[in-house]
Amino acid sequence: MTGKRIEARHREPSQWWADAAGALAIGSLVVVVALWLHGAGLQAVLHGGSDAVTSVGRVTGLVAADLLLLQVLLMARLPWVERCFGQDRLVRWHRGAGLWSFWLILAHVGLITVGYAGSAHTGVIGQVWTLTVDYPGMLLAVAGTMLLLAVVGLSIRAARRRLRYESWHLLHLYAYLGIGLALPHQLWTGAEFTGSAAARTYWWAAYGICAGSLVVFRICLPLWRSWRHRLRVSQVVWEAPGVFSVYLSGRDLHRLTVRAGQFFHWRFLTSAGWTRAHPYSLSAMPRPDELRITVRAAGDDADRIARARPGTRVLIEGPYGRLTGTVRNRRGILLLAAGIGITPMRALLEALPYRPGEAALAYRANTFEDFALRAELDAIARRRGAAVHYLDGPPPRHLSWLPVSLAYLSDREMLHRIAPDVSRRDVYVCGPPPWMRAIRLALAEARVPADQIHSEDFGW
Repeated sequence: MTGKRIEARHREPSQWWADAAGALAIGSLVVVVALWLHGAGLQAVLHGGSDAVTSVGRVTGLVAADLLLLQVLLMARLPWVERCFGQDRLVRWHRGAGLWSFWLILAHVGLITVGYAGSAHTGVIGQVWTLTVDYPGMLLAVAGTMLLLAVVGLSIRAARRRLRYESWHLLHLYAYLGIGLALPHQLWTGAEFTGSAAARTYWWAAYGICAGSLVVFRICLPLWRSWRHRLRVSQVVWEAPGVFSVYLSGRDLHRLTVRAGQFFHWRFLTSAGWTRAHPYSLSAMPRPDELRITVRAAGDDADRIARARPGTRVLIEGPYGRLTGTVRNRRGILLLAAGIGITPMRALLEALPYRPGEAALAYRANTFEDFALRAELDAIARRRGAAVHYLDGPPPRHLSWLPVSLAYLSDREMLHRIAPDVSRRDVYVCGPPPWMRAIRLALAEARVPADQIHSEDFGW
């Protein structure tokens, strides 16, 4: 059994899967608005006055609720959805849906309060108290809304930068609690639930599908795979300053449908912190008896993993990611990596099929000592006839994927020096988000077609 045999088991979904998933997402929003229209929502708007304000408040709340459920599905780890779009793209959509739902929730709360106050001829402050205290489920809804607003606030990039991953991950889980707390008020007081059998059917189905997806794909499937493959730490090896590799052994790994370039969410069952999963790419071609990840020692959890003893049990979620050979379009390849983004690139350099001279790797780091896995990269390059370029030095002040020592060259010129035929190659990219933005601009200037650029953002 070889590593190639493992990779052959995984198939990419057809394009119609992606089209169908997008159509279902848009269709859910259309259904929500159609149900509102069926419930005389538009007539109330045309009638004007307080009824119009209340009706608009209801539709904003319904669309916000649907977007919240779509957020849950985007992060439910549905295998075919993840393989169609890739987890980094799903995360971006998840954040976008979250921002839209945030503003719609605020609009819903404000419009419903004003509309009800107008109908009851009371003040807004008094109506807030009445809604919160006298309406069934509203206290829970208020608590759930506050949790959701807090999670959205902490998901803003400026806030995320101030938090460790461990803290952000724990706080982010409260979004599920917020959605759960908001559900009862929709069931008990929502006009769509109490007055329409079709709406009740839709919403019960939507909540059931989301809850079932979370249970099956976020809990049951990872637990089953973890039990089946029984992964354990074999050894921990330091590769460079602040970078170490974890070797893992297990059983029936040839049945684990994983490709070079993919990643798992890992939970190391040490004394503390095991509840937090971390996304780490495989840094070597998957083998029937061994997997390997390479980790940057940043944060409490990374330090804890570095101290893991041989025999430590490991739980997994995955594999995830589309940074594999299945998206390849051309014979030649160019691999571009920065920092710990070298991990999937090293696996791809080893696993992808290519002839001597058809593959090149450019690896960016701040100092020469920071180049992790350098001996392995050089050995693969000699054995397979690939070119490896090490670009070390501090970053320039302007946006660039090159170190300051090469500032006399444009980003596009350096691409052509490394691979003169870059526009006819598949380009795989992985690194920190700012560096990724710079390399995408350089590839666009080099006229590399979008369908030949395959990337995975290294960031949360």
